Amino acid sequence: MERRLVVAAACAFIVAAVLYSAWVTGQFTTPAVDRTEGYVGELAALDQPWTRLFRVSDVGAGLACLLGVALTPVQRREWPGWLALAAFGLLTAATGVFPLDCAALSDPACGRHALSLPHRAHTVTAALAAVSAPAAMALLGASWRARLSWLLSGMTTGAVAVTAAAVVLGHLAGVAHRVQLALVAAWLVYAAMRLLVAAPVPPTVSPTMPPPVPGEGGTPHVVAQGDGPAVILAPGTGRSWFHWEPVAGALAGARRVVRFDRPGLGLSPPSPLPPTLYAEAARLAALAPAHPERVTVVAHRDACWHAEAFARLHPLRVERLVLVDPPCLKRRGRAAPADPVVRWLPALGGAWGAAALARVAGPAVNRLLSGLPDPCGVYRRGRVLAAAAGERLSRGRMASDLLAVRSGMPFPRVPVTVLGPRRGAGCARAVASELGGVLVRLPGPRRRILADHAGSVAAAAEGA
Repeated sequence: MERRLVVAAACAFIVAAVLYSAWVTGQFTTPAVDRTEGYVGELAALDQPWTRLFRVSDVGAGLACLLGVALTPVQRREWPGWLALAAFGLLTAATGVFPLDCAALSDPACGRHALSLPHRAHTVTAALAAVSAPAAMALLGASWRARLSWLLSGMTTGAVAVTAAAVVLGHLAGVAHRVQLALVAAWLVYAAMRLLVAAPVPPTVSPTMPPPVPGEGGTPHVVAQGDGPAVILAPGTGRSWFHWEPVAGALAGARRVVRFDRPGLGLSPPSPLPPTLYAEAARLAALAPAHPERVTVVAHRDACWHAEAFARLHPLRVERLVLVDPPCLKRRGRAAPADPVVRWLPALGGAWGAAALARVAGPAVNRLLSGLPDPCGVYRRGRVLAAAAGERLSRGRMASDLLAVRSGMPFPRVPVTVLGPRRGAGCARAVASELGGVLVRLPGPRRRILADHAGSVAAAAEGA
């Protein structure tokens, strides 16, 4: 999947280069724009016959460049260069959105009347794009340490300077600008080729993390504290081990509390395999103590399905279930159309697009949904965002699998406590009825149950 993602990124850069070179056809379709003195952006001026074609080309080139950056795998030392290239793509698209009113350099009559705001915006965005392109080339060239990259970036920087001087002097601006655009397009093709032929960089393994194992991409992050009868705390969709901190603190004095992160979440490495109900039930079985000792499982949201499946598949290993705000179980089709997307998500999580989105929105979304801070900054990582999306998209298959488990495996005679919100507890009531459990309603919003009612959750785990 990662190789296919690199190919897609390279194709996006090549498409950007082709669209960025659409000005070549303008030499024949728009003769009113002077080839020697006319600025290339004048081809898309509102008073020119092919304005829509060249505006669409500019917008398409910018968006293709942004897509290429978004799909490029993350290399930490290269982030300034890719950020500058993303800015170039955004500014290039903006030049198509905000066209010139008229051919500023080719038409002497242009500028005799008041110029519109889009005309002025085009001038600013075009100037910024002209600066961001050589900046991105130079920054990435410093990381790549390739002679061709340095040569292209140096020539482009020189062309930008010559274009600026030509505009000021009023002579040969069109020639200098066309050379500049040709060099930028050539560099985009070079960047695409470099992505395709560059050897993959193996992921860095921290000395404090367990070594990777085949099959799942690495050993999941597990935190165990306290001593006594075992309690496993299973986090909800997209959540991490630290969301259980208040509950774990209340239990650790008399229990051995085990918290963990599923693949891709928290500090666990991602897995190339999509999440499944049976894999999560097997994960709980692996974390539980060996028979004949039994374990109490405290699960939140979708992890309640994992806990129920574990209890049905391993009835002799369960002491008690505590289900916090379980979701409703609806009949869903087993052939989930989201499966192909889920298989792409681990690779997408390692790309710059996911990294940027997670850094901008991740901490705020975590605070909004859980009411708890992110002490390790895990929600600033693209792979965590991708893993959370993968779990969300896999709910349909998990629901179908749980219905199949329910039809084939009876629920063991173990105590079940279901904790739900005071308002809108229909799902919690249905689960308590299905499993013969006790329903406890808690005040306040459901998203803050773990933060505001840690004592109640701990008491339910202890059987109080």
